[in-house]
Amino acid sequence: MASVKLVIFQYVMVVYMFYNPTNSGAVKLTSENIDMTLASNELVLINFYADWCRFSNILQPIFDEAAEKVQAAFPEAGKVVMGKVDCDRESAVAARFHITKYPTLKVLRNGQPTKREYRGARTVEAFTEFIRKQLEDPIKEFQNMKDLEQLDSKKRIVVGYFDRRDMPEYNTFRRVATNLKEDCQFHVGFGDVVQALHPPGHPIIVFRPDVAVSNENDETYMGDLRNFDELNIWVQEKCVPLVREITFENAEELTEEGLPFLILFYSPDDLDSIKDFKAIVQMDLISEKQNVNFLTADGKRFAHPLHHLGKTQADLPLIAIDSFRHMYLFPNYKDIFVPGKLKQFLNDLYSGKLHREFHYGPEKETTVEAITNDDSKKPTTPPESTFKKLGPSKNRYTLLKDEL
Repeated sequence: MASVKLVIFQYVMVVYMFYNPTNSGAVKLTSENIDMTLASNELVLINFYADWCRFSNILQPIFDEAAEKVQAAFPEAGKVVMGKVDCDRESAVAARFHITKYPTLKVLRNGQPTKREYRGARTVEAFTEFIRKQLEDPIKEFQNMKDLEQLDSKKRIVVGYFDRRDMPEYNTFRRVATNLKEDCQFHVGFGDVVQALHPPGHPIIVFRPDVAVSNENDETYMGDLRNFDELNIWVQEKCVPLVREITFENAEELTEEGLPFLILFYSPDDLDSIKDFKAIVQMDLISEKQNVNFLTADGKRFAHPLHHLGKTQADLPLIAIDSFRHMYLFPNYKDIFVPGKLKQFLNDLYSGKLHREFHYGPEKETTVEAITNDDSKKPTTPPESTFKKLGPSKNRYTLLKDEL
């Protein structure tokens, strides 16, 4: 009898050791192993969960199954890890990543959090497809110098000229490209195709601005091409401009930054107003970049905010502030060329003057246009924010997109 019990016990232990569900699927991350995991992998997708959370419990088996499929599809060491953090046990890790809800799914590339959390479908298929797309090579190789003449002049582009693909400098370039592929386009040429453009053994990386909508010039990277951090900072400064374009795809990300918007609404065929706006922001408003997001918006696609302002596409270009509570219209677009005028408009937001004027009328001079269909009446409140609907709530985002 004792021997039978011993056999049963040994069998149970073997099953436990080789089928312990806590060690299957996603990698369990703790304060002891998370830094090494992030530093040694190109892509890490982390499920921050709590055992007491019903939604965490629903997601866990799905996430674990997806992790096993991802591991089978991408077995190469250092490529990708799907991990999980028990936020009750690892409260310091949860606090480090500012976790306030469960489950939260964060994406990290080369050890750095991306701008967007994962908010796609929570299925095995969706997770595996997301990983596959994230691991696609972000760099397009050109075979002829004439190919570079066909690049989109409205996009910010980084071009690399290398002898060979197996150079350590190219690996650094590729890692940086994976971090910033959503902000810039990356192109590369090798060998004979680009030999006339750089000395042998000395690769070159060049930034090409969006010349159709800016007055910037090409710039060559002068730092260490083997230093990932140095190159990453340089490319980020070039690829993430002071003035950004708001779209349906990045609106959620921009609203999550929590800064009010100063927006130029333009006609799709009017590129000059974009250039002018960017130049004035760079010249007069760069000191405000920590306080406000400078954006451009296609007035045709974003017709709904124009309607809230009492305007149509015929009124473009125009400038407005969205404070996430209300929207305020800059009275006369041409006044952007008057030194200090646009900065005063921002100062009037900070001081509350824009809001007070809608309630009580102009204090000294009119700095914001009243939005009303009847000139004999002044509105008691400014138009409500439109872009706040593009924030973290997926339902609100979908609703506004449908409206637009």
